[in-house]
Amino acid sequence: MTTAFAPPPDGTVQADVAAALTEDLGSGDVTAALLPDDADIAYLLCKQDAVVCGRPWFDACHRALDPAVEIDWRVDEGQRVSSGTVLATLHGRSRALVSAERTALNFMQTLSGTATDTAAYVDAVRGTGTRILDTRKTLPGLRLAQKYAVRCGGGHNHRIGLYDAVMLKENHIRAYGSLPAAITAARTAQPTLPLIVEVETLEQLRQALDSGCDRILIDDFPAELRREAVRIAAGRIPLEVSGGVTLQGIRAIAEDGVDCISIGGLTKHVHAIDLSMKLGPAP
Repeated sequence: MTTAFAPPPDGTVQADVAAALTEDLGSGDVTAALLPDDADIAYLLCKQDAVVCGRPWFDACHRALDPAVEIDWRVDEGQRVSSGTVLATLHGRSRALVSAERTALNFMQTLSGTATDTAAYVDAVRGTGTRILDTRKTLPGLRLAQKYAVRCGGGHNHRIGLYDAVMLKENHIRAYGSLPAAITAARTAQPTLPLIVEVETLEQLRQALDSGCDRILIDDFPAELRREAVRIAAGRIPLEVSGGVTLQGIRAIAEDGVDCISIGGLTKHVHAIDLSMKLGPAP
């Protein structure tokens, strides 16, 4: 699991921004062209409590249209802010400021939303030792950005894609005839990659514990069965819970003693943060 707070490589950020600006600007911003292209100032306002995330994308949007723009951030990436906080002030050309505005806000509000939701789940399990994980259920094209936002919110990354960990599920186990046979095949083919095994019964759990892997996913286990799984595993291999996890019920799951809880909704159910950028001096 990746826990580093560093953003994706600059090339990834630039590619995200280039695609988004092309989508929005097309042949040119015909409305911004009506403005006199004078030096101007603007400010970025957060209109609800949030965890700030997306500064690299916001900066890249504005600098793509005005390389000389000055952006003065008043908050750090990953910082919790309250409604009404001025996040940044900008000094640049008026046309570039308004042309970059929507694309820059789209990145900031989406990534801040992911970070904010993640922080709520992290807060809910605080003190239990359980880690909050994301999944591969990300917006197409924004996986690295959203997984970075999860880290900004205090969460951890599950595998990034299909290439950096082996994850055996029902279909893989069925193809090999048994869970131990599937584990043996996976270890033989990819001995250096992390191996995660999804189990559906306590018998499969015992098989996974005996065969060895890096993490065991107990998906959709009812509470009584989950607690029994924790007892049987006894800390030998980390247990991950997934499926049907809600903010209201997550504390009880964590207190059962599981090591990780993965939540697809962190990146799939995007609740954008309400942000606005206005021309003029900050209040």
